[in-house]
Amino acid sequence: MNLVWRTPELTLTFALDDGPVRVTTRHEPGSEPGSQPLVEVSALGYGRSPGTNRHVDTILGRRLRYVTHEDAGSTLRIVQEDAATGLRVTSVFEAGAGVRAWSEASLTRPGELVLDFLSALVIGLDSVDADLYSAANDWMAENRWSVQSLRAGGVPQIVRDPHYPVSKSRHAVTSTGSWSTGERLPIGVLVGTSYALGWQIEHNGGWHYELGENRHGGYILLSGPTSQEHQWTVRLTPDQPFATVPVSLVTGTDRDSVFAALTRRRRAVRKRRPVDERMPVIFNDYMNTLMGDPTTEKLLPLIDAAAEVGADYFCIDAGWYAEGDWWSTVGAWQPSTTRFPGGLGEVIDRIHQRGMVPGLWLEPEVIGVDAPIALELPDDAFLTRQGIRVAEHGRYLLDLRNPLARQHLDDTVDRLVADFGIGFFKFDNNTMTGPGTDKGGTSLGHGLLEHQRALLDWLDALQARHPELLIENCASGAMRMDYAMLSRLHLQSTSDQQHPLLYATISAAAPAAVLPEQAGHWAYPISGTTREEFTLALVNGVLGRLYLSGHLNRMTGSEVELVRSAVAAHRGVLRELDSLVPFWPLGLPEWDDEWVALGLTGPDSTYLAFWHRTAAPAEVTVSVPTGGIRPVFPTGADGWSYCWEGDKLTVRTDVAEPSARVIEVSKRFDPGSI
Repeated sequence: MNLVWRTPELTLTFALDDGPVRVTTRHEPGSEPGSQPLVEVSALGYGRSPGTNRHVDTILGRRLRYVTHEDAGSTLRIVQEDAATGLRVTSVFEAGAGVRAWSEASLTRPGELVLDFLSALVIGLDSVDADLYSAANDWMAENRWSVQSLRAGGVPQIVRDPHYPVSKSRHAVTSTGSWSTGERLPIGVLVGTSYALGWQIEHNGGWHYELGENRHGGYILLSGPTSQEHQWTVRLTPDQPFATVPVSLVTGTDRDSVFAALTRRRRAVRKRRPVDERMPVIFNDYMNTLMGDPTTEKLLPLIDAAAEVGADYFCIDAGWYAEGDWWSTVGAWQPSTTRFPGGLGEVIDRIHQRGMVPGLWLEPEVIGVDAPIALELPDDAFLTRQGIRVAEHGRYLLDLRNPLARQHLDDTVDRLVADFGIGFFKFDNNTMTGPGTDKGGTSLGHGLLEHQRALLDWLDALQARHPELLIENCASGAMRMDYAMLSRLHLQSTSDQQHPLLYATISAAAPAAVLPEQAGHWAYPISGTTREEFTLALVNGVLGRLYLSGHLNRMTGSEVELVRSAVAAHRGVLRELDSLVPFWPLGLPEWDDEWVALGLTGPDSTYLAFWHRTAAPAEVTVSVPTGGIRPVFPTGADGWSYCWEGDKLTVRTDVAEPSARVIEVSKRFDPGSI
């Protein structure tokens, strides 16, 4: 029989018969879910048949049989067991702007089973003749989206009469170590002729997804760490169950509708607190400004200038705790006395006096190898391999499973909040762990999984103690931009990119991976540049969370006024930002595109940002919702024009250098072209 589970956004159809449970996202009269098991699981002694690099065709997965299910409306639990080993796997589904899913494994009889793979979710596909949208990610080159057909990307068509084998190949995407987005994003959108699906893996460590073909179509498999890719195993006993990382699944009709569904899904996943309703404009002294060299003399005029243009928070970035080359000496997080002769409190007091909330940069998960505190903490407080501390890039890495490591971090944060009234932290993470830790007899991959989950627990406890504290998620830019972290934290640093023209692509593509209201885009105008260069640097931040920087105190009156205008325009967008969904009228931007465009649309308005990145006059035509046009930033046309031809909008720039604009299109405005 079939079990049909309907949610407001999608319907899942499960086959409950004498084989393993199978599932697809389609439900049509007479349709069957096909042959792909819902759960794939392998253990030492129980591999795959036939043997491949794929994580499907597992022997234990084929032996699982339906036992029972519980439908509680918004939550569905399906239980399967393998009679021979006593392995029980429960597949859990939570509805809410799509579906969240994970797998729970346990043993029902004495003994043990060493798992080396367990899927979070496997979905059957009608066909693998589809296009996959996915993204590469790198320091200063984040959110580089591309599209390719699965047939071209690793799943060749080899079925030929009278032979009927399917390819053992797969299209696999994997992230290793503690930077969950260090090379690839844990997100995909698949668009076929009869379906469009999107997914994200919500884990701050290693993950894996793959797509492949089977005899009834194909499959999408989503998981956390694996033995093959991450050196992960876990020992399962009746007293030691295991749960995978969660994943989310959405459906749509095309690319942009799936990304809109992923946006709604992220809002459902997010653990939003009352303080998150406050979406402040934050000034940070780092990018293209002090660059990790803050002093009282440099900060006081910046604080005054930031207040004058309308910033709500002021964050002192790296360097406040040391002098000189401090990279390998961090960890105590005590204010420098030479940088601040009158004490850091003098600077913090000025921030308070100017009506802003003070913030500090902190890299909590590391201790420098040359820091005195590294000798005060025992080896057990750090990630180790074979009993030796993991050391990377001049740092040891704290193991947040250890109470002494957690106490050190609790004491640090509590002290800074109590002493200075800190209301914002930029939590950075610049050091990777490698494959993990074998401390306590775990596999390397499972030790890392436990540590990353302990980090999430620490963040939850920290926010419970300090409910008014806002925290930015940063890891050398966006190297840990996942929704395990972002379900908890307020803001995501979208890059460390210092060139405004290159940042344009990052800003425009970011809403494919992170909520617009969490996307912290650096807006760092540089005094003395042309008005168009200055404007473009500010446009980068308007349709997200404008993360302000730059030497405001050195700017001319007209430059300051332009910054103030950008902040005011951004505040107008902020009023409805958390209800808008993204679309890309020119397609997801590529790194070197001449034209880049981002749209954010809601019930009442559509905001559009356009960047033109060459010097020659040019025009482009896009399909967007029709209506009257209002310049958002800058407020004058200034060499740009917009003309409707039916439902097509032609955007033209006659500016003889790279430039950018933000406009609003709405039926509330008088129709016409400007």
